[in-house]
Amino acid sequence: MSGQIAIVGAGPSGCYLAQTLLKLAPDLKVDLIDALPVPFGLTRYGVAADHQGTKAVTRQFARIFERQGARFFGNVRVGRDLSLAQISSAYDATVLAAGLSSDRPLDIPGGDLPQVYGSARLTRALYEHPDAADLPDLGAHPVILGNGNVAVDLLRILCKTPAELEGSDLGPGPTAWLAANNIETITIVGRSPAAKVKFDPVMVRELGKLENVHVTMEESEPSSDPEEQKKLQALHDLNGHGTGSIRVDFRFGAQPLAVEGDSQVTGLRVASVESDEIIGATSLITAIGFMSDGDLNRDALITKAATQQGGKLAERLYSAGWFRHGPRGTIPQSRTDVQDTAALILSELAIDPARTGATIFAELPNCTDYPGWQQIDRVERGQSLPGRCRQKITSIKKLINVAKQRGQKL
Repeated sequence: MSGQIAIVGAGPSGCYLAQTLLKLAPDLKVDLIDALPVPFGLTRYGVAADHQGTKAVTRQFARIFERQGARFFGNVRVGRDLSLAQISSAYDATVLAAGLSSDRPLDIPGGDLPQVYGSARLTRALYEHPDAADLPDLGAHPVILGNGNVAVDLLRILCKTPAELEGSDLGPGPTAWLAANNIETITIVGRSPAAKVKFDPVMVRELGKLENVHVTMEESEPSSDPEEQKKLQALHDLNGHGTGSIRVDFRFGAQPLAVEGDSQVTGLRVASVESDEIIGATSLITAIGFMSDGDLNRDALITKAATQQGGKLAERLYSAGWFRHGPRGTIPQSRTDVQDTAALILSELAIDPARTGATIFAELPNCTDYPGWQQIDRVERGQSLPGRCRQKITSIKKLINVAKQRGQKL
């Protein structure tokens, strides 16, 4: 009898883990479980709409279901539809790869003002996550706090013209929202000096292709470190780019002290090398990291774990991806990250013929499967508007209804 493994979370880490497990042990039964009716998680709802090359990794993930025999069970929320204990008792091993979906709070005075928006909240709304809040009014002078790839992604999207969004999967609602924005300046603020920022230089070079911006920054001291030199060179090449209507100002080495304003954000007070100052702002977007939403009691599980070697949390219970090690690493790095977890699972796997596996989903009337996702994919691509590669279905109810039409032609 084949061993049965459940992976909670069908995003990049979950998919890469399933791929690795099935490559090492093709007879395994590997089931990917997700709270949403669709797979691929961060790739669908977190990767920027204009980065279709990055999103293309889903073609590789599709082979896990179409060739390697993995199964998908969507619209199954742990704690609502099934408990973690129920899933664990049904499988020989369970892996939590649900990611980190909440924004880390900005722990400074004024950090809870209504016009302070976390990057996770904003990207969910931009990329039409079914649980997203409405897109906010950023005003004429938003400030982005953070110097990682997420911050640069948001900066780029906010500055793009309609023509520069051709070929993306940005929906009609977010497209109209971007067109209606009257942004005059965007200041991107980082605590670190320029040489120490977290972004990839490739991301910065993309900004040099934007048509409607004028980029300014202070030149930084040189560095002897090769990686730092790449970042500094990318910034140097970007400085002064463009004559567009949106001024983009990079600020480095600025420690945030407080968000100014009573009921409305008016600025961000920062400490720099020379003195404190207030950067005027109509809103603040924080791109300072992510944390667990608490649904799977991540913090408690990690605290109780005797060892986290290989992502092990308890007997027959493991973790992978951001759920395991926190919010760091890119999608390609996820493939390497799961290797030791897969090896540990297989070394410890004890097959119990009494375990019921996927039969626990039989009584869930709105559980979706991979053929259901294929139907959703066909419909979304078929209804795409001119200049877009797909138009996402944005409600859980509609996603489930379309999934139930699986196998039907458009």
